[in-house]
Amino acid sequence: MSTLEHTKLNKLMEGREGLEALFKYATEGIVVTNAKGELVKVNPAAERMFGYSEGELLGKRVEVLVPTRYVKRHEQHRDNFSENPHARSMGAGFDLNGKRKDGSEFPVEISLSPYTFDNEKFVIGFVIDITLRKQAEERLKNYSVELEKQVENRTMIMSEAIEELEKTKEELNKALEKERELSELKSRFVSMASHEFRTPLATVLSSLSLVAKYGEQGDKEKQSKHMARIKQSITNLTDILNDMLSISKLEEGGITVSRENFDIKSFIIALIGEMRGICRAGQSLDYLHVGDEVNVNLDKKIIRHVVFNLVSNAIKFSPENKPIEITSEINEKTIVLKVKDNGIGISEEDQKHLFERFFRGENATNIQGTGLGLNIVAKYVEMMDGTIECVSKLEEGTTFIITFMK
Repeated sequence: MSTLEHTKLNKLMEGREGLEALFKYATEGIVVTNAKGELVKVNPAAERMFGYSEGELLGKRVEVLVPTRYVKRHEQHRDNFSENPHARSMGAGFDLNGKRKDGSEFPVEISLSPYTFDNEKFVIGFVIDITLRKQAEERLKNYSVELEKQVENRTMIMSEAIEELEKTKEELNKALEKERELSELKSRFVSMASHEFRTPLATVLSSLSLVAKYGEQGDKEKQSKHMARIKQSITNLTDILNDMLSISKLEEGGITVSRENFDIKSFIIALIGEMRGICRAGQSLDYLHVGDEVNVNLDKKIIRHVVFNLVSNAIKFSPENKPIEITSEINEKTIVLKVKDNGIGISEEDQKHLFERFFRGENATNIQGTGLGLNIVAKYVEMMDGTIECVSKLEEGTTFIITFMK
């Protein structure tokens, strides 16, 4: 465009016809109101926007374009604006709606510019239909909400997956730990068995040869002595096998508690009678029952194993000519069993590991045993919801206390 053409165009736009063209062909709605709030000029874009035909809005109050529920508030705002007119945008911080002729509403954005002509005040309003923008914002908002839900769902799924992985990891760790325990159990059993089985078997073989020899010589005393050694060795082998069988059953869940009512006093007296034959020279098994009540509801087989094991240990770890005291007590709330010896005792450090599988005290390495008995006893007591306690000092004996709730 040449300079001359540009100058002509500027003059045209600055003239009345140019301003009319801007008003008529503008895409924004333009409305002009007087001091009374009456519409004195409305461009075609505004008429189309609000659903009115040409000239139909002239002379009407501007509130006709405002939703009914906001009319009174709009009138107050208009009066305030008339007293202090200034160019500004309406609706800052909140949504504005326009009302069409058919009563439907749509979102708008409005800016106001006051001016004076021939001493009369007017306000020009520029109106933009922002329906498409609002729809886009709503879609974006919905998309954001949906995205947040998806993120939340995926986070939840991820959390569940992580939790499941942690659970699986924990289960695998437990399985590996169990596998390590079983592997260690097998290794220690092989080591223990090779030693514990070899000693009594060697004793049996040598004693059998001597029994035959002294039999030929007619020496009954020495023959009986070696027969007793054979019997003791077989008993030791039987104890080892019983311990291993009990461990196997406990590991496999093959032992269940079967409670029954029985006389604990008579039961222990009978058991002690069976065990007197394995006592050392001069050892005595002294039994005392405390309390008038004698009936209990416990698993008789498990109680037999527990008492037998504890008394056997007391015999094994006590010297000759020393008593072993067995006590049962029934009071209002508990059933208490005690086995006390006057043997070698257990150090405080060893007491920390006393019920661990295969554990042998430092002062018991020369005494035959598998290190399984107390571990089995502890598991049996636990199965019947009881507790076991050890009180001991080196060279002052040991007391095992087992407590069951009635």
